[in-house]
Amino acid sequence: MRSSIQNQQSQRASRRDWLRSTGDSIGWLALTSLFGREAMAFDDTTAKRSVGGELPIRDDGGLHHAPKVKRVIQLFMNGGASPMDTFDYKPALEKHHGESLGPKEKPEGFTAPAGAVMKSPFAFKQYGQSGRWVSEVFPHQAGWVDKMSFIMSMASKTNVHGPGSYMMNTGFILPGFPCFGAWVSYALGNIADNLPTFVVLPDNRGLPYNQRANFSSGFLPAKHQGLVLDAAAVEPIPNLQPNQRFEFARGASDAEGLELLRRLNRSHLAGRTEDSQFASRLSAYELAAKMQLSAPEAFDLKSETQATHRAYGVDQVATEDFGRRCLLARRLIERGVRFVQVWSGPSGAANNWDNHGSIIGELPPIAKSVDQPIGALLEDLYSRGLMEDTLVVWTTEFGRTPFAQGSVGRDHNGGSFVSWFCGAGVKEGFAYGASDELGYQAVEGRCYCYDFHATLLHLLGIDHKRLTYRHAGIDRRLTDVHGRVVHEILA
Repeated sequence: MRSSIQNQQSQRASRRDWLRSTGDSIGWLALTSLFGREAMAFDDTTAKRSVGGELPIRDDGGLHHAPKVKRVIQLFMNGGASPMDTFDYKPALEKHHGESLGPKEKPEGFTAPAGAVMKSPFAFKQYGQSGRWVSEVFPHQAGWVDKMSFIMSMASKTNVHGPGSYMMNTGFILPGFPCFGAWVSYALGNIADNLPTFVVLPDNRGLPYNQRANFSSGFLPAKHQGLVLDAAAVEPIPNLQPNQRFEFARGASDAEGLELLRRLNRSHLAGRTEDSQFASRLSAYELAAKMQLSAPEAFDLKSETQATHRAYGVDQVATEDFGRRCLLARRLIERGVRFVQVWSGPSGAANNWDNHGSIIGELPPIAKSVDQPIGALLEDLYSRGLMEDTLVVWTTEFGRTPFAQGSVGRDHNGGSFVSWFCGAGVKEGFAYGASDELGYQAVEGRCYCYDFHATLLHLLGIDHKRLTYRHAGIDRRLTDVHGRVVHEILA
């Protein structure tokens, strides 16, 4: 009799152990694919308040003041988009074409000595009532200049891709710091509890310079890092659903297993409230469970009309990848994702905006790949009324020289580049700042990443000087000890 009872207890224990291990395995399988080795997610309001470090949100949705922007889509041109061949028209380049006006010594970060002044090989034309000059490589974006607010005087403290990309994403030239999206996640939290707060859509040809470090949460709790999705995959988030071979892991059984896992994990967390990585993994489990219902619909581009697919260029080879990701970005912010980054170009010497060899040969293809999708994205957001609280931002890590590299290429230049904003909270048809007559250095209203980030945070209802996190004895800020809000571009 005693042996029979022991066998029954052993069987029950074995079933419990099996259920727990199965739940853990399914969770870890999804988690590994979703978030990598340092799992991340955004939890619901109750969990958000319980695991420490988060901030109380105002009733109006801001942290320090009423926000004008609720959601942001950032379009990042990886490699250093040439301003004088896109948005910064410089007639003086034609006047001084062929003259040796550049620095005599090779500046730090240049890959070759400065050549002669090189005029843009592309025709510029004025557009809209604002009369904004735009190159022929951007015919679709040109149609929206009366809705855009330009900063014509962006600058970087480096001419090197890795540090430059870090600056524009984290505010520092060194690795290890939280990116803008992570700070926003930490400060404001999620809009919808069944989708991530911060999503990254990289080029299908590869990740940008610095790889995933551009999307890192740094010293912030691990859950605030960006969720990187493969928009070209059949399943952008693999293993979100149980394997077809395991029919038992569906329906009520799946729900019971997840509930058991939730209770066990919460019990384990209760005595480890400072373990942000465990809290992050726990949040990831719960978010993954919620996304089993929400994500398939959000990622299903087949539900969009053929006209929409054509507008975004999804039916064309040149624009298919970026167009798909722009369309997905619209669907995600429409459903409650707060911040989406869409990247153009991988790291390396080809298929991006790093046009050392030939502006004539290299810039038009990469410009064509993004131009129609960006125009369609803006049209779509305005037509759906989403621009009332959404901001679209276009930027790059630095610019390029007005001097030739080789015969028709352009070298790295942190001295001047362009960013534009479109949507909620900014003036329409406006430009702030200016570079010199050759486009080499910003000379009026120079703006660094600190000013760029301070302005974005302000629009989201955050005072950049008051958004801090104690780390290694320092109250860290996204904007370090710098930055001012560029009020000139605000509506």
